[in-house]
Amino acid sequence: MVFNSIAKISTDGAPPILFYLSGIVAWNYFAACLNGTSGTFAANAGIFGKVYFPRLVSPIATIISNLVQFGIQFLLLLGVLGYYGLVTQTTGINLTALLIPIYLLILAMIGFGTGIIISALTTKYRDLVQLMSFGVQLWMYATPIIYPVSMVPENFRIFVMLNPVAPLVEAFKYSLLGTGNFNLAGLMYSCGFAIFIVLVGILLFNKVEQTFMDTV
Repeated sequence: MVFNSIAKISTDGAPPILFYLSGIVAWNYFAACLNGTSGTFAANAGIFGKVYFPRLVSPIATIISNLVQFGIQFLLLLGVLGYYGLVTQTTGINLTALLIPIYLLILAMIGFGTGIIISALTTKYRDLVQLMSFGVQLWMYATPIIYPVSMVPENFRIFVMLNPVAPLVEAFKYSLLGTGNFNLAGLMYSCGFAIFIVLVGILLFNKVEQTFMDTV
């Protein structure tokens, strides 16, 4: 009601509830991965200090367990999508929907890499924990979830698409609703960013895990 009826934000011709729901479902999985892995050291200090096992198992387990929450939300989305398909006799689902598992993998990698970097940094800089929720909310509004990329002035679209989550959310919406564009270059950028951030995260995580008990 707020974004569509009051703010009059375009949904590129898609039913508003489907437009917002599809964006939120994709974003929620990423945010859950990011929030869950960013507290790895602080949340598991007791276990890490008593038993040795590969520390990366903990954030990886978080990523996998979040798939359950995503599955429930995605089923709800499919239910609403099916309802609109029956009522309007139209559906925006296309063959690119087969790539949704790849979108999820890239989202998980970005959330995982960013999360373990933050987790490593919070062992020394505790104040980062207080900024997490605020930062994630800002990131959400910088991602085209409640608005389409088409409403962003052309001169500024490049800045929106530099957000590595933006091409993935756009692709997710396109696969299910047919709105927006399927940007292969954007997806390749997101994939490259995901690989980079995971490698940096693992290197930093492995370095910090050797001494984190002295600071946590």
